[in-house]
Amino acid sequence: MAESGNADNGALPELLGRAGRGDGEAFGEVYRRFSPRVFGLCLHLLGSREDAEDATSEVFLRVRAALNGYDRSVPFGAWASSIATNHCLDRLRRRSREIRLFDAEPIDDAATAAGPSPLEELMAEEERGTLLRALAALPDRYRVPIALRYHAELTYAEIADRLGPTREAVAVNLFRAKQKLRRALVRRPGETP
Repeated sequence: MAESGNADNGALPELLGRAGRGDGEAFGEVYRRFSPRVFGLCLHLLGSREDAEDATSEVFLRVRAALNGYDRSVPFGAWASSIATNHCLDRLRRRSREIRLFDAEPIDDAATAAGPSPLEELMAEEERGTLLRALAALPDRYRVPIALRYHAELTYAEIADRLGPTREAVAVNLFRAKQKLRRALVRRPGETP
């Protein structure tokens, strides 16, 4: 995944340097470029727009505090995503005693793909909403690895390093998660899982 959609990524090191020296405008530009990516990851990991917004703010507070220690050999987007992943996993661990980790409200993600016609846009939005609801309904042991693999683009080994199980356990959980998603997406209204 590219650092951002901007063609001016060559100016990123200079921008990060200014932000690290306390330039508020420079940090605002860093936030503008990278907050959509961090927010999307937080949304997938936490399952709630409100929690993702809070987490994104907290992640960028951590980014700002750690900016002078940032290793420039690592792509900035990957570094910020790593901070977001760790923060979200910590939040999930703190909430692990709750019976249900997500709000019952459906996830509304404004960043949907546009189709060429209004009907195709509506159909794509319905499919995306169905997928996001199915993802949010998965237990943590399945939902978190799916988000880390397909949204944060981590390898099985990187997921295992973050979550603690072996690479093989990650592979099994991802396989089972995909099976559950397939079943949830083809289930007809009124059917039981």
